[in-house]
Amino acid sequence: SDPSCDIRAAIEEYELRSDFPAGVKAEATTFGSKVTPKDIKGREDLRELECFTIDPKTAKDFDDALTLSKDSNGHYHLGVHIADVSHYVKSGSLLDEEAKRRCNSTYFPGTCIPMLPPELSESLCSLKPRVNRLASTVFMEFDSNGTLVKYRFARTVIKSAKRFTYSEAKEVLDGKKQSVHAPTLHLMVELCHHLKAKRYERGSIEFALPELRILIDEKGVPTGTEYISYDITHQLVEEFMLKANEVVALHLSEKGVPVAFRVHEQPAEDSLRDFSILAGAFGFQLSETPTPEEIQTLFNEALDTEYGQYLATSYIRRMRLAVYSPDNIGHYGLNLTHYCHFTSPIRRYVDLVIHRSLFGETVEKENLEVITAFCSEQERISEKAENSVIMLKKLRLLYAIHKEDPYKTYTAVVTRVRPFGVFFEILDYMMEGFFSLSDLESDYYVYNESKGQLLGQHTGTTLKAGHRFEVMLSYVDFITLESKWIFACEEPSRNSRPKKKKRRY
Repeated sequence: SDPSCDIRAAIEEYELRSDFPAGVKAEATTFGSKVTPKDIKGREDLRELECFTIDPKTAKDFDDALTLSKDSNGHYHLGVHIADVSHYVKSGSLLDEEAKRRCNSTYFPGTCIPMLPPELSESLCSLKPRVNRLASTVFMEFDSNGTLVKYRFARTVIKSAKRFTYSEAKEVLDGKKQSVHAPTLHLMVELCHHLKAKRYERGSIEFALPELRILIDEKGVPTGTEYISYDITHQLVEEFMLKANEVVALHLSEKGVPVAFRVHEQPAEDSLRDFSILAGAFGFQLSETPTPEEIQTLFNEALDTEYGQYLATSYIRRMRLAVYSPDNIGHYGLNLTHYCHFTSPIRRYVDLVIHRSLFGETVEKENLEVITAFCSEQERISEKAENSVIMLKKLRLLYAIHKEDPYKTYTAVVTRVRPFGVFFEILDYMMEGFFSLSDLESDYYVYNESKGQLLGQHTGTTLKAGHRFEVMLSYVDFITLESKWIFACEEPSRNSRPKKKKRRY
């Protein structure tokens, strides 16, 4: 009954480490709050370069900063500067052992359980503006078409000139806001388009999905939602980070250094076939086992429709999960032979390991097998915890609206039809609902297997993937995270709670 307990409950349920031991906190304070001259010694000094960060407005840990210029030959010179966490978090230290147990930061609506104490994650390691910060830099030179010409790595010191939010950077690009960094932002868009074109050529799939964010107040009460558009500012940051990650993975592999790869297996043929059938039900034609190029074409068209979000989510669900592994099998989704995570060492332990490998601290493959397996497992646990809280906040918001207006309707679209019922998506909240055949009281429905649809014997109503209708909320259960819906034409019942299942001991 108390929304302020939602996150604490998830921490307990998923056994997340939320409080830092005293020794870890004490170790984090030994570095002070400023970069010292001793820290800077021997580093490449980039403090005079125009450098800035672009992050979500809610971000506190700024992992990456960017510099970009263009020479007289039309070549682009990109610098991706990543917080040098490995300078502070040494192998075997208390900080390292705690980060190894957590593996990653966990992000809940309105708060974060960090991998590293705030003294590092939100202060000394975070690439804040107008202060000296230590970085691991990937320098990349591209020709006028966006082809990588050469690269190098260095441990550097930077001073970010500006902390952009995505929306602020977009306003500058749109001419709605003045900034001395406008020419560089436009140059970044230029290079981004070249890199995106290269990605399309090799068959990498991009979804450009908007993000539905739940807004909550200081007491944890959800107050509404907002869509965060995946606009060009998000895309340019992603393209630059993807390229840096790829370059690091290729470089370490060529050097014969064991690497914690980010790998992604090809989907099973049955999964691709199922997705092809689903896309066809929504009016998009794919071959029986579509290629990445076909799927990218589909999403380019579908994301402009109201079904795009669902189709993209459905495709992702049918894909195998990306994991960490010392054995390189490539990355299907990105269509890359070599890929790793390097750009977020504040919030991912594997990235910290990659930084150490890049600058001479080799991790044996046997140890990498243990690290990558545990980090992959913890990533899934964090994801489940995050999703459970997001779903709970959605249900709390819907319940509050329902109390004010029990007859409020929501647009739903049928996503799957089975002999026992219909699955549908509530478009405004990106959440799934279900009608069993017993719920469809207005008619007697018969399942047509060949067409994958239910046909009402009296009304002639056909329920199939893509069919739209209006629903009303009937009941929510905050414990099981379930919701009960009815057709908008029906009267909500006061006793519409799901029947309790008998327990077997």
